[in-house]
Amino acid sequence: MTVPTRPIRPARPRRRFDLRTTALFFVLLALLLTLAGVVARTAAAAAERRPAWAVTLLVLCIAATVACYRGRRRWSARRLVRHATEALEEAAETAVDALAEPPAAAAPAGIAQPAGIAQPVGVAEPVGGTVPAPPLGADSTAETLVIDTAPAVDTTSVTDYYALDPDEFEQAIAGLCARDHCTDVEVVGGAGDLGADVLAVAPDGRRLVLQCKRYGDGHKVGSQDLQRFGGTCFTVHEADVAIVVTTNDFTAPAVEYARQCGIVCVDAEGLLAWHSGSGPRPWEPAGQG
Repeated sequence: MTVPTRPIRPARPRRRFDLRTTALFFVLLALLLTLAGVVARTAAAAAERRPAWAVTLLVLCIAATVACYRGRRRWSARRLVRHATEALEEAAETAVDALAEPPAAAAPAGIAQPAGIAQPVGVAEPVGGTVPAPPLGADSTAETLVIDTAPAVDTTSVTDYYALDPDEFEQAIAGLCARDHCTDVEVVGGAGDLGADVLAVAPDGRRLVLQCKRYGDGHKVGSQDLQRFGGTCFTVHEADVAIVVTTNDFTAPAVEYARQCGIVCVDAEGLLAWHSGSGPRPWEPAGQG
């Protein structure tokens, strides 16, 4: 007669003591006990308010417990505690392993950066859209543009420059410069700009310094505006071509001062002609378009 033998369970390796794992185990145990206390208090409060429901729920729980353990080995509180302890230890070890993993390495060069991260100098797109193709005979290497503010205004969709706020107007002017093959386009308007709102380099290499005046009806650019700009555009910003662009017009003294200092004035009519391409660009002679 063959005597059945009990399968021999493999001996579990003894776990090495780990201070972090042990501390995390006790933290999880404390959280579990706290949760059990909260559940017990909630159940007691519910039993006081609705005793009939509490008795019904208790009977259902007892019946479910009897059904689950019928035909199985006798319930053992010791075994239940051991299983709970093992589960907590495994959870603590998993958490410690997750904390011990090294952080992800930085993306290597050439990988696209996620949205919201500044692009390195030389790869930013122009305000008006993609870089236009260079004219025939020019170097085929694409010029790089730097626009120092956002959001960009698409100059192709602008129909009324006066409807823009001052910041958007500066963006639109920078977009026109970028559209017309200027490089190193930069919006610098703001507090402490010393009269310069847009900086750029013309296709022929001259340095452009533009001041943007978004004025409404009845508010022309006066001689004082020109004098303040004239005091910094050449000496501070080292402009080869100084330009003042407005959505209105210039007073006669302002035009005279600009003529004496060599400042280019672009009024509302000249701005629309520049925008549509029917007139010259501000850095070009009046007869060239």
